[in-house]
Amino acid sequence: MLPRSFVKILAAAVVYAVAFTLHATARQSLADDHVDSLMLSHKIVSLDGPDAYSDSYVDSVKGLIENFYYDQFRHFQDPDAPYFLFLSKDAQLAMGIGGCVRMRGYFDWGGAIPAGGFAPYLIPMHSDPTHIKHFDTTPAGTCLFFRVIGRNKMLGNYQLYIEANFNGYQSRDFRLKKAYAVINDFTIGYANSTFSDPAATPPTVDAQGPNNKIAPTAVLVRWMPVVRDRWVFALSAETPSPQIDADNELSAKCDNWLPDWAAFAQFQWAQGQHVRLSGVVRTLSYRNLMTERNHNMAGWGVQISSVAHPLPCLTTYINASYGRGYQSLGGDLLIGNYDLVADQAEPGRLYAPRSYGWNIGLQYNFTHGVFASVTASQTRYCPKGAVPSDVYRRGQFYAVNLFWNMTPRMQIGAEFDLGCRQNFSGESRWARRLGAMVQFSF
Repeated sequence: MLPRSFVKILAAAVVYAVAFTLHATARQSLADDHVDSLMLSHKIVSLDGPDAYSDSYVDSVKGLIENFYYDQFRHFQDPDAPYFLFLSKDAQLAMGIGGCVRMRGYFDWGGAIPAGGFAPYLIPMHSDPTHIKHFDTTPAGTCLFFRVIGRNKMLGNYQLYIEANFNGYQSRDFRLKKAYAVINDFTIGYANSTFSDPAATPPTVDAQGPNNKIAPTAVLVRWMPVVRDRWVFALSAETPSPQIDADNELSAKCDNWLPDWAAFAQFQWAQGQHVRLSGVVRTLSYRNLMTERNHNMAGWGVQISSVAHPLPCLTTYINASYGRGYQSLGGDLLIGNYDLVADQAEPGRLYAPRSYGWNIGLQYNFTHGVFASVTASQTRYCPKGAVPSDVYRRGQFYAVNLFWNMTPRMQIGAEFDLGCRQNFSGESRWARRLGAMVQFSF
């Protein structure tokens, strides 16, 4: 049975989507105005010297660049399109090498979170006089990427994308983040899961973001057709990475032997505005060492999400998820092993616990280059039976920030984060953080 709070959020999301669809403003939003300014900032380098002033040429260039910014899986913190685009004479192929230099600084007080990302799960429950205040900086999020977008008579539309970030050991190691190919309706490679909706995640300075952010990346094969420009459907098979709480004494984790299956149905009424219902089904396998038998448990999750511009100056974000055994796909519970956990009533037996969460964000643009946003998010863990008192029960996340795009390619931001962790004992503790960021895209 679905929890009442989740049902209320689900109902609100449906009403919200219908209302904004019926009363969508005819004027372009200020957020889209910023995208337009980014598109005008590109330097087009022609390989064959075409007539750059023909209408067909200009339209083709604009169409190719728009694909960078109106991607179904683009997140606010993703890098902008490359400043330099190399274009073929017929405007059927665009190639760019770009990146983002991003620096963050943050200050915690009243109890420091031992991580660069502000995750309520990590809030220390007991005061430590050596970790009351903390200041740090990180270049994590600095990245380089390579992208090709083109059209071909035989293949149709296609693109190739590779991105690597400096976010490994000590936030300085170079690590692969994405690597995929898109050919018409098919995506093959290491990409955002079909179960995720990055565009519906509110903007934050903090890299972690809302504590219910569902944002897994996996090697996958996805089919995603667009029907009459309004409907988008997707189905994918994805490489699983379950997190199972097996102790190797009473129970043991088995090898993965089936992919995760994810799908969504989306209605979009304008570029960058949609409502989406997505789901995932997983096979979670373990061995009961007491009975010496293997078991295959079903994990699943559902999610409703949306991003919209009800007014030219306003952008709204909403997300709510619920399920069993889907915890490793994002949010606070990604930090632990919660897809399968021990059944306290039967040694050696594991089960898939319930959890749910939501996040809501509101962005207000003073101009297309200056905007502020507020975010509220919560994750709730709902195991059955008695559990140890120090187990995480609920996490809350709140943020308010201000961003200024000084130029189309340079952005600064400041943010206040507030989080709370509550255990099953009833004990809770709050954490606070001030963060700032500066980034330059090229």
